[in-house]
Amino acid sequence: MTIFNHKRLPTNLFKLDLDGLRRGYYSDKYFENVVLVLEGAKAAGYTFAGQDSRHVSVDVSGLSIGDLEVEVQVFNRRSPLAVVAGVDVVLAMLRHVTGFHQNDQFVDTSDRLEVEAVEDGAFTRFSGNTEDVQPVIRIRGRYRDFALLETPILGVLTRASRIATNVYNVLYVARGKSVLFFPARFDLPETQPIDGYAYWLAVQRYNYDNAMQVQPLVSTDAQAQWWDGRGSGTVPHALIACFMADTAEAMVAFAEYVPSHVLRVALVDFNNDTVTASLSTLQAYWPRYLAALQTDDADAQKRWTLFGIRLDTSANMRDVSVPPVAGGGVSSALVRIVRDALDKAWEGWNVPEPWIDIAKAYCRNIKIVVSGGFNAVKIERFERENVPVDMYGVGSTLLRNAEDVNTDFTMDIVRVKIRDQWVDMAKTGRKPNDNEQLKPVDLSQF
Repeated sequence: MTIFNHKRLPTNLFKLDLDGLRRGYYSDKYFENVVLVLEGAKAAGYTFAGQDSRHVSVDVSGLSIGDLEVEVQVFNRRSPLAVVAGVDVVLAMLRHVTGFHQNDQFVDTSDRLEVEAVEDGAFTRFSGNTEDVQPVIRIRGRYRDFALLETPILGVLTRASRIATNVYNVLYVARGKSVLFFPARFDLPETQPIDGYAYWLAVQRYNYDNAMQVQPLVSTDAQAQWWDGRGSGTVPHALIACFMADTAEAMVAFAEYVPSHVLRVALVDFNNDTVTASLSTLQAYWPRYLAALQTDDADAQKRWTLFGIRLDTSANMRDVSVPPVAGGGVSSALVRIVRDALDKAWEGWNVPEPWIDIAKAYCRNIKIVVSGGFNAVKIERFERENVPVDMYGVGSTLLRNAEDVNTDFTMDIVRVKIRDQWVDMAKTGRKPNDNEQLKPVDLSQF
């Protein structure tokens, strides 16, 4: 469920290994030890015989530790804020994994839990003080029934929220320009659905906060699976290699054989001469577009409209059009040079007078897409310098996990139930907190 549509994601999307989760296959071993201790205490009829170190106001003698009910809170530690993602996955795990094994049969006790959660897309803020946090999930129930879930719960929330927040920050500095999600090749295929969903959430949150309509653009269908979208793409360097390094010829074939609704974006750095590749492709497309215009062939007009060109020059290369002082890679100088060449391309076409304005618009409407080494810092600089970029392709940096982008979640027991009273029992340095965004959850929905 998101703050944008309030709809639950179907549990079957998550492809959860329920048996593995129930048996602790994905849990840190010390949680398995917790369950062994609590189940052993229950079987032995053990009641608390230690010291009341917190001096609580309720008598703790004779307390059945094996059946102890607890209140846990899950909170994020990324400052100043994070975009929360992955909550529905966590709730599905709580619904289908809470319980215990008896004679090798799993006994579901999820109906005994009380759960509150925020919705995906919510902000959570953190000042650095672990006694002042905003929980994203609160669970009350018998601890041994869900103790094994701490590791996978934190893992799902941490990864998805880190990516969502990284994307949100990039969208913010891109100032409403589209950010293409290109990190699929940098991680396991199995992570693509939740990664793409986290990206989509960030786009929705950015649009929600800024009254924008930025469209989510991912590169694989798997990345779009959870939000019922589709991947999109144009051409890789491999296609140009198949056409003997002739970019224009490869793009003509693309226009001929790929359905007209797919945007035509030429990748122009294969020969490290982006201006020549851009202009040759444009020169190949324009006559065909003009012919389609003259015959009023709408499909052919779409087929021969060059939507954009993509600059992907490697950081260790300097395009032949760029002076040495401007440096390598996709630099601001390269983008400006290419933009100028595109805008003036029509001047070399000997366009008949009635079609000059159309030719000018055809050239000036071509978008510039940049990729390769872009992150929030570089995008912010490009935007500050008004570099004429229309779209940014961003890859591995959206998966980045380092000190400055840490989005770790923590799950703490903060209260225990003693004789029908909830008593504070957080470790030193933590305490129960509230969050007005928490809402009761009906786990039977999952």
